[in-house]
Amino acid sequence: MTTVLDLRLFLVVAGLYVACVAWDVARDATHPHRVGSAIFWGLLAAIFLAGDRVPAAVVGYAVLFMAVLAGLKQVGMPRRGTGGESERAREATRLGNRLIWPVAVIPMVVIAGAAVIERVEWRGFRLVEPRHATQVALGAACLLALGLAWRVTRPHPAVAVTEGSRLLQAIGWALLLPPLLASLGGIFARAGVGDVVADLVRQSLPTHDPLVAVVAYCGGMALFTIVMGNAFAAFPVMTLGVGLPFIVREHGGNPAIMGALGMLSGYCGTLVTPMAANFNLVPAMLLELEDRNAVIKAQVPMAAVIWVFNVALMYACVYRF
Repeated sequence: MTTVLDLRLFLVVAGLYVACVAWDVARDATHPHRVGSAIFWGLLAAIFLAGDRVPAAVVGYAVLFMAVLAGLKQVGMPRRGTGGESERAREATRLGNRLIWPVAVIPMVVIAGAAVIERVEWRGFRLVEPRHATQVALGAACLLALGLAWRVTRPHPAVAVTEGSRLLQAIGWALLLPPLLASLGGIFARAGVGDVVADLVRQSLPTHDPLVAVVAYCGGMALFTIVMGNAFAAFPVMTLGVGLPFIVREHGGNPAIMGALGMLSGYCGTLVTPMAANFNLVPAMLLELEDRNAVIKAQVPMAAVIWVFNVALMYACVYRF
């Protein structure tokens, strides 16, 4: 069956835009890290455009080189900007609450689209590959939101491109952390890290007690998320190492309840780690806060309360339903 909307279409669109960012950096003589930033964004664009057509090792080396550039602080923001604080304040006042619509469109379209587009078929044509339905819906939602934002703000084309480039450069190397950290979970699981964790927990904790098993699982999810920066990376390691052997097999717990509340426990770790750069560092960068850890400091108390609640809720439900 032929697929009409392929995921690669959106990867190409993203790659072309990132290539424009690389070109914008390369021709900016005032950029403090012109060469390093141009190479960084150029490599990322190449990965988007041709990553599935070259050996995986080549992509891996490209990512490592990008990490080296970021580690040497050769990836940074441009000196120039468009407009000052007063101009931005005037624009915010003029546009008012209309600014929220492009942002609100994305989740609404993704939720509605992902549930519908995978079922659309007609005379041998399928709108999307079912396993890519959510990603395609997200890509379509972003393009729709972009068009709506353009209609609402009506900027000069050059301003739209340069501001988008500036915001992307403000995020910088942190843009790579979510996908890279998420992939670590699969790598660790295949490497047998879960078995090592299970042995350590078995030797150091009285897991014959159901409450201890729950605390070990929820605590491990939070701690691994703090270290790895992503609950999706921690989930396979802690579920294979602690959740399944002790909560499910030894004590007969419900795996669905365990998995759902385990992920919530991992998200508590997300709230307090700088490794979750897209949640905790990027907002501080975009808002130009002096304290880069201001978001984390504000979230720590709530993270602790939610984690304790998750432990209590899992212990109350996982062995009874």
